[in-house]
Amino acid sequence: MNILILGSGGREHAMAWKLSRSKKPVKIFVAPGNPGTGEIAVNLPIDPLNFETVKSAVLSEAIEMVIVGPEAPLVEGIRDYFEADPALRQITVIGPNRKGAMLEGSKDFAKAFMMRHNIPTAAYESFTADRIDEAEKFLKTLKPPYVLKADGLAAGKGVLILNDYSEALCELKAMLAGRFGSAGEKVVIEEYLNGIELSVFVITDGLSYKILPEAKDYKRIGEGDRGKNTGGMGAVSPVPFATPAFMSKVEKKIIVPTVEGLKAEGMDYRGFIFFGLMNVDGEPWVIEYNARMGDPECEVVMPRIESDILDLFTAVAEHRLSEQSVVISDKTAVTVMLVSGGYPDEYKKGFPITGLETVTDSIAFHAGTRYSEGRPVTGGGRVIAVTSTGKDIGEALEKSYRNASLIHFEGVYLRRDIGYDLRIKA
Repeated sequence: MNILILGSGGREHAMAWKLSRSKKPVKIFVAPGNPGTGEIAVNLPIDPLNFETVKSAVLSEAIEMVIVGPEAPLVEGIRDYFEADPALRQITVIGPNRKGAMLEGSKDFAKAFMMRHNIPTAAYESFTADRIDEAEKFLKTLKPPYVLKADGLAAGKGVLILNDYSEALCELKAMLAGRFGSAGEKVVIEEYLNGIELSVFVITDGLSYKILPEAKDYKRIGEGDRGKNTGGMGAVSPVPFATPAFMSKVEKKIIVPTVEGLKAEGMDYRGFIFFGLMNVDGEPWVIEYNARMGDPECEVVMPRIESDILDLFTAVAEHRLSEQSVVISDKTAVTVMLVSGGYPDEYKKGFPITGLETVTDSIAFHAGTRYSEGRPVTGGGRVIAVTSTGKDIGEALEKSYRNASLIHFEGVYLRRDIGYDLRIKA
C-alpha cells in the first residue's frame, strides 16, 4: 500500500517510523517531511495546505491512504476536499472532516460541545471585541489565575494564564485587537482548574474507539515548569497517576460522551481525538480537544503500541475498528526535546547537527530539521526528540539523556528534569 503522511515534524517522523515496522508491504511518502523521514520514506516537497498540489501527488504516486499529521489541513477541510472530488473520494483520509476538526479549530465550539453533552470542563464565556465591557465584568467574577484562550488556531501560542487582573485585562484587549490575527477575533475566558495535566488519545472510526497510551508532556521552557510555554519540551508514557480507576472515569465521563456526541451531531469522525485533561483531586476535566495526535506525545505513544498500526488505520477507514485489538507495551517511553537557543522566542536556523549517527538504544525523531548541502541542519525551534524505552522511567530517562548528550548544534538547549516529577512519585 502506498501511504502519504502530511507534515514535517517529530509526530510525522514517529508515524512514519511506526508504519515502516508494519508486517504489510507499504511504501511511505511524507510531505514535506524532513531528513529523518527521508531515511525511511520518500519526502515530497509539498505544502500540506496546498490541496491541489496534494491531489497531484496523490494521483501521480498512486496513494491509497493519507494520514494527516498537523491540525491546519484538517481545520481547512482536506478530508472534505477529498470526498468532494470524484478522483479522490475512494482514497482513505485518516483525520476528521472540517466540522469534526472544529473540536480543535474553535475553542468556543469545543466548549459548547462539551456543555451540550455534559462533559466535565471549566466554566467559561466567549467574547468578541464588541462585548469588551461584558468580558471585563466576567473577568472580575473569576479568581486568579485568569485563563484566556484565542478561539482559533494560534500555533500553540493562543492560551494565556495570568495571575494579575490588570495584566489579564490588558492581554484580553490586545487579543481582541488582533494580537493573534483572526484566531483571536473571539476569546474564551474560563475558570482556572488546579490539578495535574495529562494527554489521553483515542482512535475512532466514528462508531467505536480504541484507547491508545496516555502521556504527560512538559510545556514550559524552563526546568521546574518555569518560563514561557513551548510546543513541548518532552513527554513520558505511561503516566503513573493515570491508574485503572482514573482511566475508567476518563472513559465513562469523557471518551464515551464525546464519541456518542459526535455521532449524535452527525459527524463522521474518523481519526485521532486528543483529550487534554486535568486531574483535579482524582477527577478528570477536559482542558481542550485536539483533532490529531499530539507532539511530542506521539513520539512516546507510537513506540508503546505493539499492534500493527496499519491494521488500525485500515479498520478506521472501513468502519470496523471494533474488530481490532490494541496491544500496549508495559515499558515506559520518554522523549527529551533538543531545541534551538532562544526558543520559544527568536532563534537562528541553519546550524549543522552532528552526532545523530552515534545514537544507540534510542530513536532520534526529527522535529525541526532540514537538508543543507546534503546534511541535516536546524530548521525550527524544536529540533530533535530523543525517545527511549525502558523497564521503568529511570531506565528510559538514562537512555534518552545519554543519547541527547551525543547530539550537537550551536545553541542546543534541553530540559534536564523531564519526567523527574513522575519518577519521584512512582
